[in-house]
Amino acid sequence: QVQLVESGGGLVQPGGSLRLSCAASGSTFRRYAVGWYRQAPGKQRELVAHITSGGSENYADFVKGRFTISRDNTKNTVYLQMNSLKPEDTAVYYCWARGGILNYWGQGTQVTVSS
Repeated sequence: QVQLVESGGGLVQPGGSLRLSCAASGSTFRRYAVGWYRQAPGKQRELVAHITSGGSENYADFVKGRFTISRDNTKNTVYLQMNSLKPEDTAVYYCWARGGILNYWGQGTQVTVSS
């Protein structure tokens, strides 16, 4: 069983930056693919970015060039650096991890982009 705890959300003005963190429990974090999803009100949850155990990154088109995902296996933590934020980035952001056939989710952290 893996527990994921997100932090770093908040209110930011358009064009600003935030860094989300997700701390994972367990000793096998380095073997997991991990990533971030988001869900805006009235919309389905969608992939933002993920990173494999080998460090390969994948991004949704709508965040390419603005967001960067990274992981620190020594800290069991995955990060999402979000730059040039737009109002349409407003959503609850969820940390995700996959170990084998099992998917794990964090509780979510709210990101609001507004002036």
